[in-house]
Amino acid sequence: MDYKYIDKVIESQVEFVKANSNSTYYRIQILNSLLLSIKQNESKIYDALREDLNKHEFESFLSEILLVKKEIKLFLRKLKNWSQKKRVKGSILNFPSQNYLIPEPYGNVLIITPWNYPFQLSLTPLIGAIAAGNAVIIKPSELAPSTSRVLKELIGSVFPQNMATVIEGDADIARYLLDKKWDYIFFTGSTRIGKIIAEKAAKNLTPITLELGGKSPCIVDSGVDIDKVAKRIVSGKFVNCGQTCIAPDYIIVNKHIKSHLISAIKENIIKTFGNKPIESESYGRIINLNNLVRLENILKDQVIEFGGKINIDKLYIEPTLIVDPKIDSEIMTEEIFGPILPILSYENERELKNILDKNPTPLAFYIFSKNQMFIDNLIKNNKFGGCVVNDTLIHYINPNLPFGGIGNSGMGAYRGKFSFDTFSHLKPVLRKKNMINIPFRYGPYPKSFNFIRKILEKI
Repeated sequence: MDYKYIDKVIESQVEFVKANSNSTYYRIQILNSLLLSIKQNESKIYDALREDLNKHEFESFLSEILLVKKEIKLFLRKLKNWSQKKRVKGSILNFPSQNYLIPEPYGNVLIITPWNYPFQLSLTPLIGAIAAGNAVIIKPSELAPSTSRVLKELIGSVFPQNMATVIEGDADIARYLLDKKWDYIFFTGSTRIGKIIAEKAAKNLTPITLELGGKSPCIVDSGVDIDKVAKRIVSGKFVNCGQTCIAPDYIIVNKHIKSHLISAIKENIIKTFGNKPIESESYGRIINLNNLVRLENILKDQVIEFGGKINIDKLYIEPTLIVDPKIDSEIMTEEIFGPILPILSYENERELKNILDKNPTPLAFYIFSKNQMFIDNLIKNNKFGGCVVNDTLIHYINPNLPFGGIGNSGMGAYRGKFSFDTFSHLKPVLRKKNMINIPFRYGPYPKSFNFIRKILEKI
């Protein structure tokens, strides 16, 4: 990659934002063009995702293309309204006055995206950033090269370069980009890299959104419909071969139903992927050899209840269940990010709390229960990015809910209106009228102001 080319693109985007020629009408037009281009290139997108992650076409449609299309359509319906200045209530102390908020773009935005959902997690933040009036450079993951290439072609065909462009490259390119001055940085990836991003951004006091991960627990209470619970856990855990930041990372199940749940999960894995998942078109692959070896290593010395077969040549690891891992083992201290599901049990809420406290502030938090008090206590007493009761993953689908983490799982949020707000500075403006001029606000100040204080404290 020519570093001078990168510098030239960044300079052109800075000038584009300064020119302030990016009207709401133009943004709507270009989002329409993006939607049309996605429709025209769907087959290329499917092929790329199959090449990078062995995703089934239907899985790619649901988890990548459909979400992006719906996000664009939402912005097309709402952008005109979201972009307008909003009147807010004034203070009696400033009467008479007009008070309002004006959304304005931050400026030039860097979006660094991951390999696990390389299409959707590149375009969803892009839509919000462009809709808010920013110029954007996307740095996609080099680990999903086919999708990265399609993204570059797609973005290049829709956007002028000074508005949005894709810069491909390895970690050296990412470091070079991060050393530049940005008005906003949006990153999706690991907690380890997120800390590096935060440190780089701090040097220029650049605002950031970090969408990270963590060990998302899945708590299963007694008294539930075990087969339905198992089906929803299998769906949430093994989609994209477990390489989902909000996948259930481990199960904590009431000990009285533990064996029944394990049996039901086994049955549903077989129903979903067959007796030989390696032959199933619905089952993905690990992104590369390094990640496969990492998963192979964390399986060492574990009690494998189900699965565990590995084929290095095909980047394949079977859906795998681990029973009662040690709480301080790597499988219980690091995000798994693969098709391995540890299962622990609890007898009472104190034991449950002790397990949950080992991995605080996860990105997602799943509860299966019919006991409302049990559910409410867990929600009240735990911090997490988002919670789903009696299902998995589906909170991400709703654009009316902000998606984001807390603590080790990230900072900031996006989706729908939250994306527009994330990439906008809400500029407050107060316009004072001159018909009334309150004398006591000016000096010299009165020696006694008890009467005035009582009035001001009451209004």
